[in-house]
Amino acid sequence: MQSTELIEHARLLSEVASALTTLRADVDRIRQGEITEPVREIVPVSLDVQELALQCTRQLHDLSISQYATMKRGEQNLAHLVGACSQISLAATLCNLAIQHRTEILLYEDADPTPAASRDQLRRASDEMQQAAVTYRALAFRLSRRLASPAAPRQDQHTMPDARARR
Repeated sequence: MQSTELIEHARLLSEVASALTTLRADVDRIRQGEITEPVREIVPVSLDVQELALQCTRQLHDLSISQYATMKRGEQNLAHLVGACSQISLAATLCNLAIQHRTEILLYEDADPTPAASRDQLRRASDEMQQAAVTYRALAFRLSRRLASPAAPRQDQHTMPDARARR
């Protein structure tokens, strides 16, 4: 992978962090409301989080088969990225659970009529997105800094044979 492609990945990592911040604000706004129309209110953000999770998983794959994996600390960075991708997927699932909890009132007489359970799921989704955003920001910063370092290519030359041997 050429450095221009790695520069693009650094940009994408940064964009994911920004997207997570925006989605988190949407989730927090919904959580503050009464959530009277959970499908209309939560589904759009849930779909956006799910779509972002898929994009992140694709990028994880692309990075895992690229020069990024052989860079100094590349495997550690990929491990952090795996965790962040999982957090984004979990956030999407939690949004879906929030929809389910809020719509149970339509199905069951003994269902909780308040949005408390949905709010809890949305809070947890927000927390997962926040943690993932922190990870994505850090990884974008590290990759950008690494790409800007004149010594990085020499350091990577030393780690490449070791990383390839472990594959």
